Amino acid sequence: MASKEYAHPESLVSTDWVAQHQNDPTVRIIESNEDVLLYDTGHIPGAVHVDWRRDLNDDVIRDYLTPEAFAKLASRIGITPDTVLAFYGDKSNWWACYAYWVFSLFGHKHLRIVNGGRDKWIAEGRPLTKDKINYPATSYPAPPRRLDEKIRAFQADARGHSDSHKPLIDVRSPGEFKGEITHMPEYPQEGVLRGGHIPGAHGVPWKTAVNADGTFKSADELKKIYEDNLNLKTSDDTIVYCRIGERSSHTWFVLTQLLGFTNVRNYDGSWTEWGNSVRVPIEKGA
Repeated sequence: MASKEYAHPESLVSTDWVAQHQNDPTVRIIESNEDVLLYDTGHIPGAVHVDWRRDLNDDVIRDYLTPEAFAKLASRIGITPDTVLAFYGDKSNWWACYAYWVFSLFGHKHLRIVNGGRDKWIAEGRPLTKDKINYPATSYPAPPRRLDEKIRAFQADARGHSDSHKPLIDVRSPGEFKGEITHMPEYPQEGVLRGGHIPGAHGVPWKTAVNADGTFKSADELKKIYEDNLNLKTSDDTIVYCRIGERSSHTWFVLTQLLGFTNVRNYDGSWTEWGNSVRVPIEKGA
């Protein structure tokens, strides 16, 4: 298990923990990657795949799946509201944290992130398989509602934070924050017209929270980054954002689960929405 130094140490599990719980019927291991084809090349034995595009997003409107669709997804992967879900994936767990955040929108209580993700599992020489497992379907009850108001921010919320100088954290790269580039160098341009950041936002790249192997830094190191350097308090009404909400899900996890911040929302519309919106101000530079 993770160190007790974190605010919610139960939210972070080790690769050893995963190896010990691969056949535990009360646990479901879930792989969620940016590269949706990666799972088929080899995954942790017993793990199921959650495709962030197909499974978590509505394919008609720019929104997440409904409570009824979430219940169908949960039933298909064979879980109940009491199942412990351990998420892992590529890119230092960007999309694992994104899936964790979306499952949180529907109130699933027992959620974990595998520290170091897919890369750490492979680096340790642990087994992968191409075999897909089909667990018996369950009858997961549809949640009464999606908890958007609790952990999700919209453009109007971000605009309100900007206008009232409340904490806004931009977790993109320094070049994106400054407006020198509109996307990460190794990624395609996804249609955003303007570069820069939301006025008043603090630029704190997501990767400042992780070690070279993709594991999370210690609580003391994280406190220096977010509390000491930014003068944030764990009770502050804080909004995090990036390009489409995946990197900011990672920072949302750090703030809420590892540091114990109690009022953090992820602006999933992020820069692809803000940077393209008419009559919405931006800032450039550091």
